[in-house]
Amino acid sequence: MTATLDSTTAASSDRRYDTQIYRRVTRTVMVGDVPVGSDHPVVVQSMINEDTLDIDAAVAGIRRLADAGSEIVRVTTPSMAHARAMGEIRSALRAQGCMVPLVADVHHNGVKIALEVAKHVDKVRINPGLFVFDKPDPDRQEFSKDEFDAIGARIRETFAPLVTLLRDQNKALRIGVNHGSLAERMLFTYGDTPQGMVESAMEFVRICDELDFHNIVISMKASRAPVMLAAYRLMADTMDREGFNYPLHLGVTEAGDGDYGRIKSTAGIATLLSEGLGDTIRVSLTEAPEKEIPVCFSILQALGLRKTMVEYVACPSCGRTLFNLEEVLNKVRDATSHLTGLDIAVMGCIVNGPGEMADADYGYVGKTPGVISLYRGRDEIRKVPESEGVEALIQLIKDDGRWVDPD
Repeated sequence: MTATLDSTTAASSDRRYDTQIYRRVTRTVMVGDVPVGSDHPVVVQSMINEDTLDIDAAVAGIRRLADAGSEIVRVTTPSMAHARAMGEIRSALRAQGCMVPLVADVHHNGVKIALEVAKHVDKVRINPGLFVFDKPDPDRQEFSKDEFDAIGARIRETFAPLVTLLRDQNKALRIGVNHGSLAERMLFTYGDTPQGMVESAMEFVRICDELDFHNIVISMKASRAPVMLAAYRLMADTMDREGFNYPLHLGVTEAGDGDYGRIKSTAGIATLLSEGLGDTIRVSLTEAPEKEIPVCFSILQALGLRKTMVEYVACPSCGRTLFNLEEVLNKVRDATSHLTGLDIAVMGCIVNGPGEMADADYGYVGKTPGVISLYRGRDEIRKVPESEGVEALIQLIKDDGRWVDPD
């Protein structure tokens, strides 16, 4: 009896057993008009793949992403010409009524580019491993402390003007570490490890703090989910220990395409979100960028962090199933997928149906051959012939005042 009480007490006090996600507490960072942080919904974002110098194509790509639901859009700016083009892109977007916040992605030795493009965007992303970039020396055997510190001083001198500009303009910065592009001195000092990724980011975080700039978002991306998971966990712990409560941008970089790319991204992003880490996400697919957005929303919905679509609860089908479950589920989805915020269950038989779908708003359950039972929550409302099931479900939703016509 004592053991049972002890285990019950432990379960009630351990958040691992809770059904609620407790997000790591962060400050709010404004990216344009979009707030990023633990007091706000997790933000979905992506990046166009058009050449920034092609103004019309870049504007069209950004519009497609915004229309798909991307709440922040990133654009690559590898040169001064690309940075200046962002001014034209922003003006064209605003003239068309598209107000999505823009992020400029700055590359090797990019302080001059960053200073120019910061005039035209809401946020600048830099990679600590490339921002002050020296070609690796193939003959080097080690970095002395003096050499390490000298490069650190050069980084601070180079980085400070950008930090000051962003601070004075009240714009945002993403310190975006990539596992595959750690600086040579970090690799020699910490190895190709999550610790090296964290130290690379923290060097830049501390410079920002010294200059009283705090509109910062951090990312620790890797192409392997286990590395990405370790790096983000260590980064969160390190920031919390040092009193930095900056939001995290989650992503598995270079995840690939198709089912595996989606699964790989979900394995990393959803794991951290379930632990309370992460305030904005991007799924990186080798596909059209707008195809990333549904994956992001599906991850957030599956974890209960955002409600942006109908949640369909459906059994996998078995020998007891009384109708073609896949066909009926598709019919129900086709009729109701435009609705927002509903849970609809489609269950093949009465054995498990009412219990398994108890949390759903509406249920469509095989009662007997050729007969469908419609439920509102746990209550059976009516029985109808299978041929009338989908129409009757729609009518029930209409009767409850929860129906809207599709666009």
